[in-house]
Amino acid sequence: MNGLYKTCIVGYGYMGEIRKRTIEKHPLLTLAGICDANPDIRAKITDCPTYARYEDLLGRDVDVVFVCTPNSYSPEICIKSMDRGMHVFCEKPPGRNVQDVNDIIAAEKKNGKAKLMFGFNHRFHPGVMRAKAVISTGKLGTIINIRGLYGKSGGVNFRNSWRNQKEISGGGILLDQGIHMLDLFRYFCGDFELVKSFLSNSFWNFDVEDNAYVILMNKKGQNAFFHSSATMWKHTFRIDITLENGYIIVEGLLSKTGSYGREKIIIGRREFEDQTEAVGNPSEEVTYFDKDLSWDLEVSEFVKCIDENIPVGNSNSEDALRVMEIIEKAYENAR
Repeated sequence: MNGLYKTCIVGYGYMGEIRKRTIEKHPLLTLAGICDANPDIRAKITDCPTYARYEDLLGRDVDVVFVCTPNSYSPEICIKSMDRGMHVFCEKPPGRNVQDVNDIIAAEKKNGKAKLMFGFNHRFHPGVMRAKAVISTGKLGTIINIRGLYGKSGGVNFRNSWRNQKEISGGGILLDQGIHMLDLFRYFCGDFELVKSFLSNSFWNFDVEDNAYVILMNKKGQNAFFHSSATMWKHTFRIDITLENGYIIVEGLLSKTGSYGREKIIIGRREFEDQTEAVGNPSEEVTYFDKDLSWDLEVSEFVKCIDENIPVGNSNSEDALRVMEIIEKAYENAR
């Protein structure tokens, strides 16, 4: 252990608040300041220094920066932070497009000692971690295909969210929420080369999509399909993984509000009709999860990389680039 790392947060919205709680719990991190352009938000923060301009915060003696800003601002803050020798944890999406990510990666390479990690916390959800562990044993064989469903309920203020303003976000529900599902597809199967998509704006009339339907295939012949939606009228998360000898379903998602339902994993083993009394209904193992440690686990992994000076493995810049390349292909295919 090399000691405490002075840490700051740039952007104090929903994710900034989550990161603050995580930073305060970690034994190697100490919160040195929070930056937000909104004076009303700064006025509510009483337990640490606040700043209106992130440049003023970066001018301090800071080791680690958590970038929790809208997509259009994240690349510049990441780059300037690494140029000053700071380690960076950036929320997803890593920018509005592939070029944004390439710019960040160029700064990462230029500043070789700086650690860079992106907030793909779904990899650290207990259902996903259990699925990954089961698949890694090989007992269910290799993956044949994956299906995903990820939806939002909308809401009174949804129409006015910056996430639905193309100039700031760069895209709609595909980039905002679908990126998590695509990252999990890559986490389980590796890269996908073929991308087909259909995007629609059937209800909200944004200048970005409110529904995305994406079909993928990789060189191993594995297929994947997902639907990301802002018109589902309830928060929904489900991923179905079909393997040679069975299947895995992760459904529900532990969250602050609990609106996605109780997180669980279902594991079934292949049984043909002549092998079971319950024709077509193989026995299943169901496990429920009630504690979300994903935020703490991913930050702990990030801090370990800093403290032990080892490369970032999970949710690194390569992961961010590859998933953004898939998203860019999906937008191009839809056009």
